[in-house]
Amino acid sequence: MYYTPKGSTTNKRRLGRNTPHGVKAGYDIQPIRDPEKIDTMMRYLAKNPRNQFMFLLGMNSGLRVSDLLWLTVSDVKYGSHVVCRELKTGKKRYFLINDHLRPILDRYIEGMQDDDYLFPSNRWPFLPINRIHAYRILRQAGEAAGLDNVGTHSMRKTFGYHYYRRTRDVLTLMLIFNHQEQAVTLDYIGWTQDIIDESLQDFFIGGSEINI
Repeated sequence: MYYTPKGSTTNKRRLGRNTPHGVKAGYDIQPIRDPEKIDTMMRYLAKNPRNQFMFLLGMNSGLRVSDLLWLTVSDVKYGSHVVCRELKTGKKRYFLINDHLRPILDRYIEGMQDDDYLFPSNRWPFLPINRIHAYRILRQAGEAAGLDNVGTHSMRKTFGYHYYRRTRDVLTLMLIFNHQEQAVTLDYIGWTQDIIDESLQDFFIGGSEINI
């Protein structure tokens, strides 16, 4: 796997965007909690297999987008696991290509060369799409699903949210994300906010004396 040099400022500019509520900059990226919203985004992205597979693999691997975009065919073609070194931490990361993902992956890479990037740029075919391009792809798909808080981190957060919702195994999720504290993991995947929201759902004070 190959990366842009550390310290590069290519993708460090702060992104602002139009939303139904006006322009937002540095807005809060959330996991995609509703499976129906995921399906809507998958249908929107189906017109471009590269974009749809990026979204699918991002949600099922939990990789950071900076690592996801630089995967090559040879990284995923052989063996039962993908092995990569995380750009942010320098640590090795393994993720299993399970029986659900393998046939989809094999269909996607059919006819591609081992040194091809999984998500090549249309403009520069020998390079992958960059983070800003990936952001725009996901932003547009999110808006098609009625979501205004989708970004590149949404894929990783969606993986974590649904993994924890299914397993309630925060310790394994911490290992997957290389986090040191449970609170950090739960907050990252949006679960802390869900707990707060649920606790306040039926909370109300002063109801018996309202004269409005």
